[in-house]
Amino acid sequence: MIANLEVNVDDSPILICYDDSDGAKRAIEVAAALLVDRKAVVLAVGPPLTVGESYASLGVMTPSFQELNEDDALARAETGAELARKAGFTAEARAGIAAPTWDGVVQVADEIDAAAIVTGSRGFTGAKELLEGSISHAVAEHAGRPVLIVPPPRADT
Repeated sequence: MIANLEVNVDDSPILICYDDSDGAKRAIEVAAALLVDRKAVVLAVGPPLTVGESYASLGVMTPSFQELNEDDALARAETGAELARKAGFTAEARAGIAAPTWDGVVQVADEIDAAAIVTGSRGFTGAKELLEGSISHAVAEHAGRPVLIVPPPRADT
């Protein structure tokens, strides 16, 4: 019910999830067409450790992989924020580290009181979705606020 929606959609920014994929780039374009004249926070969430980093961290001299991953996420977010600005948003970049990724997205959305979350979708279904997961579906399930999931273009277009 819309009456129970406690998000202030007039002043709150939208949160755009960005991972430098074609789906994320398309999500920015679609959001710009639908959600005009909005402030946007472009968020890239990285993992605390990748699988390779977890093995490397067992060594004696290891860098701070969490810092490296957050720096990498911020660089991706900056790229996404620039695309969002070109699309017409007043956008800022933000990075986070979380596992699972959807939890980081929901935490930032709560923190900024996002009017909506925008995310691309890889379009996985069935077994592939079960194996690889769907961040966009997990965000929609846990966000408690509107989520715009932008699918990949149809193959027949």
